[in-house]
Formats: sequence, structure tokens, C-alpha cells
Amino acid sequence: MANPNPRSANGHRRRQVRARVLREEHTCWLCNKPVDKTLKTPDPGSPEVDEVIPVSLGGSPTQRSNCRLAHRLCNVRRGNGTRQPKPTVQPVTTTRSW
Repeated sequence: MANPNPRSANGHRRRQVRARVLREEHTCWLCNKPVDKTLKTPDPGSPEVDEVIPVSLGGSPTQRSNCRLAHRLCNVRRGNGTRQPKPTVQPVTTTRSW
């Protein structure tokens, strides 16, 4: 028999972490935009809990420090990659006055 999915093998603990992420976070960690928590799956903007280090690469689906809020579409686009979240854009400043 194949290895069970770690997300479902620890169902109660995963639900606790998911509830905590949904309660504590309000923006997508990948695109830095607000997440509408009233949207339901399969809406692309619906909230999902994403693992910073994917489960397929050894990340824990039940450790709070590895779980972040993401839009469904952002999470799907990221896949099981290790891409980091989009950095916040900083304004360019110059010393020269135009």
C-alpha cells in the first residue's frame, strides 16, 4: 500500500492549523493581496493553506510555521515549487533632482 497523504493522516491537527491560519492571516503570502475568506472552492480567489516547504519535499502540513494563507490560484501556480513570495515593491529614489 502507498504511503498515506500526510495532510489526511493528521486530519485533526491539520484542521486546527488551517483554522489558525485562516484566523490569523488576511493576505496571500505569494502575491501580497487580500484574501476573501467567504469564497468557496473551486473559486480561484478562495483561501487555501499553503506549505512554505511543500509536503512532497519534506515540509510539515501540521506545523504552523510552515503553513501560510494563499489564494487558490496562487497556490496552484506555485505547485510544489519552492518559489518565494513576491517581494514588496520599494519606490526608487534618486539623489538627483529632475
